[in-house]
Amino acid sequence: MSVRQPAPSALGILGGMGPLAGATFALRMVQLTEAAVDQDHIPTILCNDPRIPDRSSAMLQGGESPLPAMQRGIRLLEAAGAGCIAVPCNTAHLWFDDLKGATHLPLLNIAEAVVQDLRGHGLLQGKVGVLGTPATLALGLYQRALEQAGYEAIVPAADDVQRHCVAAIAAVKSGQVDAAWEPAAQGIRALVARGAKAVVLGCTELPLAVPHHRRGEFDCVLTDSIDALALAAIAHCRLGH
Repeated sequence: MSVRQPAPSALGILGGMGPLAGATFALRMVQLTEAAVDQDHIPTILCNDPRIPDRSSAMLQGGESPLPAMQRGIRLLEAAGAGCIAVPCNTAHLWFDDLKGATHLPLLNIAEAVVQDLRGHGLLQGKVGVLGTPATLALGLYQRALEQAGYEAIVPAADDVQRHCVAAIAAVKSGQVDAAWEPAAQGIRALVARGAKAVVLGCTELPLAVPHHRRGEFDCVLTDSIDALALAAIAHCRLGH
């Protein structure tokens, strides 16, 4: 007689940053979970709130802080019964310590999940390129995480951040996902030309710009921050780590 594993704890998803990225993360949770029947999946509670103020504007231009709105979202997820929380927004992780201090629940870290994903691809050292928002790149979210893990992080030049990262992210946020491919692809190729063995899609809009069926076109490992966080969330909810 087979014995079903204990039901995993519910995952709270603080989304809306942007809304398509949050919805895609919830979808990837389902697609990446090994399941034979509905009951094998991870229960999820999605708070997809696009009213949260812009993260890059807050960090770089003195705009309204998103922290109070993110903290409210976390409280909603706690009240709804979440057992742990994931935030599928890389730039939001610049407030990670404040968010972690606002909840008694485990809060998954997207940069740590990306490092684990790189190791899962067998890449233990070398140059890793990072694409992301201006704030994520300027404040070194991935540079710190990668260098602490033994990698050499390389990021785009300032002009390339605008031409490649910002253009691709803006296209996805405005619903022009197909138009995001070319600037994102150019950004990946530019980092590979500088010696990157892997490139982190370090904004949760960027995996939407680079569809899975085209990722084999690049001569590098592509680390998808949405998928990396989803895999970390599945492992945590099922195994507790």
